[in-house]
Amino acid sequence: MADASRQRAYRSRWFEFLTPVPRGWRLVLGALVWIVFFGLWETAVSRGWVNALLVPSPVDVVATLYELFAERSFLGDVGISIARIVGSFLVACIIAIPLGILMGSFKTVEALFNPFVSAWRYLPAPAFIPILLMWFGTGELPKLALLFLGVIFFLTTLIMDHTSQVRTELIETAMTLGGKRWQILWTVVVPAVLPNVLTSMRQMLAIAWTYLVIAEIIASTTGIGAMMMRARRFLNTDEIMAGILIIGVLGLSFDLLFRWSQRVLFPYLGQEGD
Repeated sequence: MADASRQRAYRSRWFEFLTPVPRGWRLVLGALVWIVFFGLWETAVSRGWVNALLVPSPVDVVATLYELFAERSFLGDVGISIARIVGSFLVACIIAIPLGILMGSFKTVEALFNPFVSAWRYLPAPAFIPILLMWFGTGELPKLALLFLGVIFFLTTLIMDHTSQVRTELIETAMTLGGKRWQILWTVVVPAVLPNVLTSMRQMLAIAWTYLVIAEIIASTTGIGAMMMRARRFLNTDEIMAGILIIGVLGLSFDLLFRWSQRVLFPYLGQEGD
């Protein structure tokens, strides 16, 4: 009787604000929403609620995905897309992280760069496609440049905002103890903001994946996006769906990698990786 009361009391807390959910239940609930999604999708196709030519069933998409990998060397396209994402994202991080930390730490640096960064942040990256093609031709550079432009300005702004929120008393204490400007930056500000830098990188990497297909339609013959564009010409919607599924799986994999890295590098934060 007491156990039943405890179970009822526990279940009543599921919808409490900020109440943590046990890891087992997180996995169950996360799997449940996908089961419902694919179940509704399969039902809609099998009952004729949608045109099967335009919306193939999940079973057909999985079969096509197997064919792409087993018979059509799709793994090479996936590898090329990952290389483009990782390469452009790393270059953006190399510039955005130090610049964002400096802008958040020193108001003079912010006053110098923020008007420029803010202006570019509101320009849609795909608008640069024509001029990137004129500048760099149809090789790899315009694709990498588009992915780079889609990330760097937002990432810089996020890191600047997080850096400006570092607790003032930490900096004032270091100054009282005789810390020099660059000592305080490296030993106080940077360690304090690093967890949020990793969070910002995780958020912006998701944005980079959303630009992948746009980048790979720029006169490309390789990559996930190029495969999807070829499939569009022949109305192979199952291949398009397979490409979307792979991008989603890859994006989720990188997201989980960032969550794991954050738990390993900053265990003192006691995060669940959200």
